[in-house]
Amino acid sequence: MKEINKLFYKTFFLLFLVFTTQAESKVLSIGKADAKVTVKIFSSLTCPHCATFHANIYEKLKEEYIDKGLVKFEHHAFPLDLAALNAEIIIRCNKNETKNFELLTKMYDKQKSWAIGSDINKINELIKKIGINFDLTSEKMDNCLKDDQIQDEILTQRIEAQKKYKIESTPTIIINEKKYSGKVDYNQFKKVIDKKL
Repeated sequence: MKEINKLFYKTFFLLFLVFTTQAESKVLSIGKADAKVTVKIFSSLTCPHCATFHANIYEKLKEEYIDKGLVKFEHHAFPLDLAALNAEIIIRCNKNETKNFELLTKMYDKQKSWAIGSDINKINELIKKIGINFDLTSEKMDNCLKDDQIQDEILTQRIEAQKKYKIESTPTIIINEKKYSGKVDYNQFKKVIDKKL
C-alpha cells in the first residue's frame, strides 16, 4: 500500500509541475526569469487606459529595467470583448516571444484604427493587417482564430486571474504579487520599482 501511495504522490507531483509550467509558459513575458521584481499587467487590448499604460510606462520600463535584467514583465490577457480576445489570439499565433511583444506594442499603437465598430469580421481583418507585418500569413492567422484551444487558454487565464487577484478594471498592475494602486505615471511607478530592487 505504501508503494501505491508513493507512486500516486510522485505522479501527482509530476503532473502538477507539467501543468503549472505549461500555464506559465502561455503568459507573454519578457525579461530575466529570476529578476528581483516581476510586474504583471492584466489588460484588454481594446482598453484605452491599457494602451496608455503600454505607451507611457512599458516602453520606458523596458529600456531602464527589463533590458537590464532588473524586472520581468508579464502581459496577462484579460479580454473584455471578442475583439480584444481575437487580437490576443493573433499575438499568440507567433511563437517568438520578442515578436509577440513587438506585435503587442503595435496592437496598442494602432488600437484606434482596429478596435472600432461592432462587425467582428471587419475587426478581424484590421487585426490581421497588423499581424501580416510580424511574419504571420493570413492563412496562419485564420487558423489561429479558429483554434478553440488558444481561445480556451486565454479565457481560462482570465477566469483564474479574476479569482486570484480580484480584478475590477483594466489595466490591473501587480508588482511582486501586490496590487499597485498608485497613479499610472512613470515617475510614480519607477519609485515603487526602485523600492523593491
